Amino acid sequence: MLQIRDILWGFLYIACAVAIQVQVTPTHREISVGESKFFLCEVVGDAKDIDWFAPNGEKILPNNPNIQVSRNDETTSTLTIYHADVDHAGIYKCVAKNGDKEAQATVQVKIFQKITFKNVPSPQEFNEGDDADIVCDVVGSPVPFIIWKHKGARIQANKDVRYNIMENGHLLIRGIKKIDEGAYNCEARVMETGEINFKMINVIVNVLPTIRARQSEVNGTADMGGSILLACDADGYPEPIVTWAHNNVILESGDKYSLTEDGSELVIKDVIKVDEGDYTCIARNKAGEMSQEVSLNVFVQAKITYLNNQTATEFDDEVTLTCEASGDPTPSISWSFQNRMFSEGEQASWTRPDQYESHDGNIVVRSHARVSSLHLKNVDFTYAGEYLCTASNSIGQDNQPVYLEVRYAPKILGVVAVYTWEGNPANISCGVEAHPGASVTWFRDGLQVPSVNTSNVKIYSTQSSSYLEVSPESQSDFGSYNCTATNAMGTESKEFILIQAEVPSPPEIQRLEPFSSSAAVEFDEPVSFGGVPIIKYRLQWRSDGQDWTGRDYDATEDLTEFTIGGLTPDTNYEVKMSAINGKGEGENSAVVKFKTGPIPSSEAPPLIVTTVTALKGEPSTPKLEAMVQNQGNALKVNWIMQDDGGSPINHYLVRYKAKHVSDWKPEIRMPRSSEYVVLSGLDWNTEYEIRIVAVNQKGKSEPGILSFRTATEPTTMPGASGSGLSTGAIVGILIVVFFVLLVAVDVTCYFLNKCGVLMCIAINFCGKAGPGAKSKDMEEGKAAFTKDESKEPIVEVRTEEEPTQNQEGVGPTEPNETTPLTEPEPAAADAASPAAPLLSNATNSLAESFSPPKDNPPKSSPSAQSGTVESQTPLVDLSDTPKAVPVSEPVRANGEGPQKQCEAPNRPPTQIDGSTKDAPHSPSRDATTRPQNDGKTKDDVKTEANNTAAEVKTVPNEAPQTNGNESKA
Repeated sequence: MLQIRDILWGFLYIACAVAIQVQVTPTHREISVGESKFFLCEVVGDAKDIDWFAPNGEKILPNNPNIQVSRNDETTSTLTIYHADVDHAGIYKCVAKNGDKEAQATVQVKIFQKITFKNVPSPQEFNEGDDADIVCDVVGSPVPFIIWKHKGARIQANKDVRYNIMENGHLLIRGIKKIDEGAYNCEARVMETGEINFKMINVIVNVLPTIRARQSEVNGTADMGGSILLACDADGYPEPIVTWAHNNVILESGDKYSLTEDGSELVIKDVIKVDEGDYTCIARNKAGEMSQEVSLNVFVQAKITYLNNQTATEFDDEVTLTCEASGDPTPSISWSFQNRMFSEGEQASWTRPDQYESHDGNIVVRSHARVSSLHLKNVDFTYAGEYLCTASNSIGQDNQPVYLEVRYAPKILGVVAVYTWEGNPANISCGVEAHPGASVTWFRDGLQVPSVNTSNVKIYSTQSSSYLEVSPESQSDFGSYNCTATNAMGTESKEFILIQAEVPSPPEIQRLEPFSSSAAVEFDEPVSFGGVPIIKYRLQWRSDGQDWTGRDYDATEDLTEFTIGGLTPDTNYEVKMSAINGKGEGENSAVVKFKTGPIPSSEAPPLIVTTVTALKGEPSTPKLEAMVQNQGNALKVNWIMQDDGGSPINHYLVRYKAKHVSDWKPEIRMPRSSEYVVLSGLDWNTEYEIRIVAVNQKGKSEPGILSFRTATEPTTMPGASGSGLSTGAIVGILIVVFFVLLVAVDVTCYFLNKCGVLMCIAINFCGKAGPGAKSKDMEEGKAAFTKDESKEPIVEVRTEEEPTQNQEGVGPTEPNETTPLTEPEPAAADAASPAAPLLSNATNSLAESFSPPKDNPPKSSPSAQSGTVESQTPLVDLSDTPKAVPVSEPVRANGEGPQKQCEAPNRPPTQIDGSTKDAPHSPSRDATTRPQNDGKTKDDVKTEANNTAAEVKTVPNEAPQTNGNESKA
């Protein structure tokens, strides 16, 4: 049958197929000019076409740039208006068609244009006295009206004829004044919408400038390279810009002229006479311009206009140097030569010329008007050179050089004696002064050198010197060499001597100061250097009976002291020294003996090879030892100072870094008394490099270098006191606590609810019910007997355990209450066979509770191993009505005393005891026994318990039933 829901869906489908519904979201919208919005047209039903129509009724085509239509899917279409304009306002219609079916929906779009200031420039500037038209062009929809305000008050044109609000909204101010300047508020309002907006317009009134010159006439003077300042001040609004003109030419900043930023000051550079004249200062701003004239008078400083260079020959009678100068006022002229001034005297005139004459009469100065002459008599070659002519007046001065060339014969200069040794080249320098230049020739014993047969003599020449290089090969190469210089003015000769050099004399040890492991040696340089400089000193020392140890030091001017380091404390030493020059090593000085001091500490340092530490007494390299601290990422570095270099240690510098990085850690400065440093917070499992330097007054030692690797990071960090627990210990403690809680809960369940792990172990492995289960079993057994007295009586079966292994099978089994007194007869066994099937079910249930482990099979008869239980004694008479038999506590039958519950699985298989007593006897025995439990002996309890454990009670037709404890187990 069709469901009602299917019928409703069918009607809905038919209704949709018949009609088309159109909905536009949103139904209306207000859009501001410039914004972009979209509208969604949704169609319910099948629509083949979905079209949009503009407010003018025309269909909107897809290629419209401002209004676009897009079909999203079969049921929706989107109308998007981009950058809305006032013309886009109206009602838009969405039409859906499918054949002859048509549906439509509309949306009304309102376009609002906020008040917009199109052309409102600010500031607006006007000249004072002009009619000012303050522009404020505003557009909006609806059209706003304009209100003008100035200084917070509304301008009312009907009350002040100077103001007029024009039709376009502009404000007209007639004859604007400086006081009209300020901020004007152009406020636009739309009454229909209550919209209001305004613009602040800053109106500036410009004022025509005024100008005045600081000096209308300037009597300026111009030095050579000097400048003149012309200035004028101008006022106006805005501040006027000042320009300058000369001879109707506008002056601009450049090489000749320099103007300040506002142009009020003009600087004329390198002023000359032609710069003289009138200069116009022009002040100009937006309101107009004004000008002012400034006159400039220029005076010219002294300037040398003529000089003549002269050439003379040595020993000529006289030579004259002339200098002419110009300037206003007329300049005076003076002369100078090599810092010697020739007095200029008073200013010369046409009628009384000035004259100066030197003390020896060889130099005379004559001046006439603007001309001065320098007369040099008895010309010498030392007169050659540059002479300076100075022309000066009150404005300034001018200096120009004039040259005198003196021709003279050569003059030979140079050191006469030159030292060298065989095999060492030596240069004999022959310096020559001559004009014109001279040629130099070398002679030896009247013969020119070098000759064809000589190869150990060479000549090198420069512009002013000639060098003779001699490489002595024997004593004959030493001696006199002649240098001869010749030019057009004459010839000059000079003898030079080449002398055999000697080794230096021995230096003298002046003072020796010993220390524990070093010694300071002070000495004086040799008396004789042997003609050539000393290049090295050799210092040697030794202890008694040892070979000499030494070191060479480069000779310097300030070298007067050595330091010997690495000496053994409290030991006798000898020291000597010698000087070495190019010729060789000189003789040793006298041997000086000394003894080092004792060790300052209580323990003697290890023996160190004696060495010289350094020239200036720096300490030796510290010996480093490292020990990793307990943290594993900390290191203690100890150092042993080998030698202090003869000067106390000031401090130690410690640097370290990881080897895989390039940057060192910040340097650590340790005091002089420190012997170790602890580096902590190091990275785990990282190799580090440590460098330690000792520093004294003489300098730093070579660094002691040590490398080590930190330990691997442990799982947990040990506590600072060492009493913290590791993670494993904590986890172990938590597990123990959890286990104890679990056992406590299980024991509680065992005693209260008779359930839990202990209950399962007690029932399945130990064969013992939990506390309180015995009485419950007795009650359930009694109930089973008394429930229906018409049923057959309970059959009581007793079994006897076989001897265990510890009994070793020796001797007969000790009789007990279940042991038969006589051997069973065959007939009795046959008579008991019908009851075997009945007992098998009970014994099987009993065997499940007391079955031994499989790996320890008991010694029993084949019948017992196969699980078959055979009766060996006649059963009780079933016609007698038995009474309920109470359950007694189990006791071991062998008389060995009580055994633990968990020993039950090791007992041998249970056998059915054939000597079962009559049912009436059991109740009487149990009844008499239970009240006397307090007075029983240990053996009686054991025997009674064993008898009770071997009993199995069955109820005919109800043997499969179990008690409550078994179900729980």
